[in-house]
Amino acid sequence: MDKFTTLEPVKLHSSTPAKRASHYVTKPPAHFSLIGRLPADVHIFILAYLAVPDIPAYARTCRALSRLATDDRVWEKRWKSLGGDQPQLAAMLDDLESQSKARNAVRKGSIPPTLSVDGDDDFGDFTTVSAPADAMDDFVSGFAGASILSPTTATWTPPKQTFRSRYIRAHNLLKPFVSALSSPPHSILGVLFPAPAPPLRQQSHILRLLSLFLSHWVKPLRKWESLRSSLRAAMDLFGEALLTAFDASDSKGDEKAMAEVAQASWDVWDLAEGLWELARAWADKQEIFYDHQSKWNSLDNFTNDEQLDFDAMDAFITTILATLREQGGRAVRVFPPDAAVLLSFSERLANEVVGEYIISLLTRAREISNEAFLKATAASFREAWRIVDVIMEVAVTRSDAVVTRTRAEDVVYRMFEANMDEYLDEEIEYVKHTFDMVCRGWEKTLSQHATTQAPTQDTARFLGSHNPAQVKRNVLASFTDVLLLPVTIVPRTTVAVGKAFGAALTHGGNAAVQGIAMLNPQRWGAAGGQWGAGSVQKEGYGQFGSEGAMVFDIGEDEDEDDEKTPSRMKESKSQGHVVSASVSSTFSTKTASSTLAPSFTSGSTTSSTRATTPNPSASSSASFDKFELLLSLDTALELIHADRESLKRCETFAGYPGQYGHRVHETLEEIFVLMLQALGERHIRPGFERAAEQMRAYRPAEHEETNSVAPLLQFFELVHIGDTMQSMVQVYFDKELAPHIDKTDFLNTVVREKKRFEDTLDDSVAAGLNTGTETLMNQVEHIIMKYTKPREYYPPEDEPLELGPTEGCREAIKCLQMHCQLLKGSTSKEVLEVFYQEIGIRLIAILQKHIKRQIISLNGGFQVIADLNAYHVFITSLKIPSIAAEFSYLKMLGHVYVVEDAKDLAQIVRDVTRYGGAYRPEDVYEFIQRRSDWKKIEKVVDKTMYNLSFKEDCIIA
Repeated sequence: MDKFTTLEPVKLHSSTPAKRASHYVTKPPAHFSLIGRLPADVHIFILAYLAVPDIPAYARTCRALSRLATDDRVWEKRWKSLGGDQPQLAAMLDDLESQSKARNAVRKGSIPPTLSVDGDDDFGDFTTVSAPADAMDDFVSGFAGASILSPTTATWTPPKQTFRSRYIRAHNLLKPFVSALSSPPHSILGVLFPAPAPPLRQQSHILRLLSLFLSHWVKPLRKWESLRSSLRAAMDLFGEALLTAFDASDSKGDEKAMAEVAQASWDVWDLAEGLWELARAWADKQEIFYDHQSKWNSLDNFTNDEQLDFDAMDAFITTILATLREQGGRAVRVFPPDAAVLLSFSERLANEVVGEYIISLLTRAREISNEAFLKATAASFREAWRIVDVIMEVAVTRSDAVVTRTRAEDVVYRMFEANMDEYLDEEIEYVKHTFDMVCRGWEKTLSQHATTQAPTQDTARFLGSHNPAQVKRNVLASFTDVLLLPVTIVPRTTVAVGKAFGAALTHGGNAAVQGIAMLNPQRWGAAGGQWGAGSVQKEGYGQFGSEGAMVFDIGEDEDEDDEKTPSRMKESKSQGHVVSASVSSTFSTKTASSTLAPSFTSGSTTSSTRATTPNPSASSSASFDKFELLLSLDTALELIHADRESLKRCETFAGYPGQYGHRVHETLEEIFVLMLQALGERHIRPGFERAAEQMRAYRPAEHEETNSVAPLLQFFELVHIGDTMQSMVQVYFDKELAPHIDKTDFLNTVVREKKRFEDTLDDSVAAGLNTGTETLMNQVEHIIMKYTKPREYYPPEDEPLELGPTEGCREAIKCLQMHCQLLKGSTSKEVLEVFYQEIGIRLIAILQKHIKRQIISLNGGFQVIADLNAYHVFITSLKIPSIAAEFSYLKMLGHVYVVEDAKDLAQIVRDVTRYGGAYRPEDVYEFIQRRSDWKKIEKVVDKTMYNLSFKEDCIIA
C-alpha cells in the first residue's frame, strides 16, 4: 500500500468527427459469440421478429446489441417481405420517391427549414428532413466548430446499399400513406388516391406495397394490425370495383380495358388467398358449365345392341374444343400470363364437364361388359387428349405465355386419374380371361378333331413345299404387314373403314400354310371392332376347313432364290384386297360373310404340280396324320392379336407421369408376359408332349410303309409350326414391346420371360427329337431287317457279284436322308447337329448289331464293304466330323471279311492303331467270328494273336 499507480485519463470519444464515425464501423459479431448469456444468432432471431418501434429499446440495452441492431441479417428478411426483389414493386418505390422529391421541390420556398422527427417509431434513423436543401445547408452551417470538407480536398461517394438502408427508404416512402387508413372504410380509397386518381395499376401496386408493409413479417408500427384491417377492407372495395369494371368491359367486348383491369386486380391479389376472384368470376359466367348435361348425353355412345359408337363423344369433344379456343383465347389475351388462367379454365372444363361425361360413360360400359369398359376407357382418354393440343394451340398466340406442354398434359392426366386404378386392374384380368378362353377353345377343337377324319393329301403343309424356309419367310412377311395395321382405339361408325387387305401367300411349289387364316386382316382390322378373343367359340376360330372358307390358288415357284423372285403387290379391285406374292397368284372368297376361320388349300391351278410333288405324309397312318393339329398358328395369332389389342389400349396411357406411369409400364410388361405364358405353357408344351407320346406308341412292324416314319414326319411339321410361332413372337416383340423396355437388361421381367419361352420351345423340340430319333432308328432297323435277305452276305459261290449297296441299305439311307432333309430350316444349327450326331451314333449301333447277326463269306464281305461305304457317304453328307470319323473306322472294319490268310487277319485284329482306338482287339475278334470260315481259321487266328494252342497249352481237368 506504499505506492499507488496513477490512473491515466481515457478518451471516450475521438476528437474529430471522422474518427468518431469510424468508431461505430465495426464488424458484426461472430455467430458463436455471446452477448450476455445468449449467442449472437439468438439476438438476431429476436430482432428479426420484433416490431420496428421496439428495436431502439432493445438496442439501448448495451453497445453490443446496439451494433447488432444495425446488422443486415436483421433487416434482410423485412426488405424481402416488402417485395423489394419484385421488379414492379421496386419500380413503384422509385416512382414514390420521385413524387416525394417533386412535392419537396414545390414546397422549397414556402416552408421554413425544419427537422421533422417522427415520434411514432422512436427510432432516430427514421427521421425525415422535410426542409428544403438550401435551408438545411444554412441550418447545418450554424453549428459551431463544424468542419466542412471542401470539394477540392475530398470527393463524395454514395453510401453502400444495404438491406437496412433499403428498408429505411421504403419505410419513409410508405409511412405517409398510413395516415389515410384511419379514415372511415368507405373513404379510405378516396383519401389514398385523391383526384385526379392515378392509374388503376399504380393504385394496385401501392395497395400491394401497403399490404406487405403492414404484415406480421415487417411490423413497422405499433398499431399495424388495426391498420392492416382497414387496409384489407379498402382492398376488398378496390377489388369489387375492379370486378364491376371488368364485367362492364366484358359485356362491351372491350378486351383492352379488360386486360388493364385484370392486370390491376392480379397485382393487388394475394396468392395466399387461393383462386383469383376475378378469374373465377369470369369462368362462372361461361354457359358450358351449366348446360352441358342437358345438351349432351354420354349414353348416346352406345348403339341399340350395346356396342360402342363414339360419334356422340366426338361431337361433344368438338364442342368443348370450340369453347376452349374461343374463351381460352380470350383468357390468353386478357389475363396476365403469370395468372395461368388458361390452365385453370381448362382444368375446370376438364374436371366439371369432360370428367363427369366420361364417368357416366364408363359406368354404363362397366354394366355391359369388361371388354366394353376397357375399350371405352382407352377411347375416352384418347378423345379427351385432344384438349392438350388445343391448349397449346391457344397458348402460343401470346409470345410471353408460360404454358408448357407438360402443364397442358397434366390437365388431362389429373382429370383421368380417378379411372386409372380400375382400368389397369381390369385390363390384366381381361387378358387372363381372354387367353384362357382361347386356349380352352383350342383344346376343345383338338378333342373334336381327334374323332374326325384326318386331313387329306391336299392339305397344305410346310413339308409339302419345295422350300419350307421360304414358306416361313412369306408367312412372317405377311404377319409383319398385318402387325403394322393400326388398332382402332376410338370406335366410330362414320369413319370410312377400308376393306381388308393383305394375305399370307406361301411359295415353294404347291405349298400354302395351313392355319394362317388369322392373317386375313378382316379378322384383325378395326372394322371388326366387334371381334374379340372372347368370341372364339361362337365365331368358330381355330376351325379347319369349312364351307365358305377362303381359298388361295398359288402357282408354282419358278425359282427359289429370293433375289430372282422379288415380292410384288398386286391389287384386286373387285375384292378390295392387296395380295403379296412373288409369283402370279389369285385370291378369291367363296363366302364373304363366313365367320369361320378360312383354311388355306391348294387350288385347281396347281393340281399338276401337286401330282409331281411327293407328299411324305400322304400314305401315313391316319392315327399319326393329325400331328400338325397339335399346334395351331390360328391360336398363336389369336393370342397375339388379343395381346396386341390390350397392349395398344394400355399404350394410350404410356405417357402418364408419376405413380400411374410406373403402373402403366408394369401393366404393359405383364400383358406381354401373360401372352408368352399362355402360348408356351398352355399351347406349345402340351402339343409337343402329346406328339412325343404318340411317337413312342409307334410300332414300325405294324405299318406297311417303310420309307418314312409317319409320326416323325408329322413331328417335323410340328417343329416348323413351333419355329414359326417363335419367329412371330420375336417380330411382335421387336415391333410392339421393344420401344418400352431395355432389351439389354437381362433382369427385366419381359426379357427373362421371353428367354424362358424360347427355352420352353427348345426343350420341347429337343425332347420330341429325342423320342423321334428313337422312333426313326427303330424304323431304320426295321427296314434293314425287312429288306435284308437270309443269304445277303453269304451268296452262293457261283453267283456273280454285283457290287453295290443292298436293298435294305438303300431303303434305310433313303429313309434317313428324307427325314434329315425335312428338319433343315425348322430349328437351330445346334439342335440340328445334335440330331445328326444322335442318328449317327444309333446307326453305328444298329449296323454293328446287324453285322453280328449275319454269316459273312468272302464274297459277302465285299457286299458288307459296299453297304458300309454307302452309309459312310451318307454320314459324311451330314458334315458332322466326329460321326464321320466313326463311320470311317466302321468302314475299315469291313476289311476283316475279305482277308483270306488267317495270319494276316490276326495281324489286322492285333493292330490297335488301325481303328483309331474306336475298336479294341476284343471287339474286332467278335466281328470276325461272323465269317463263314471261322471254324477253319479259328485256331490259326488264336495262335497268332495269343501265341497259344488249345491242344498244347490248355489242360482240361
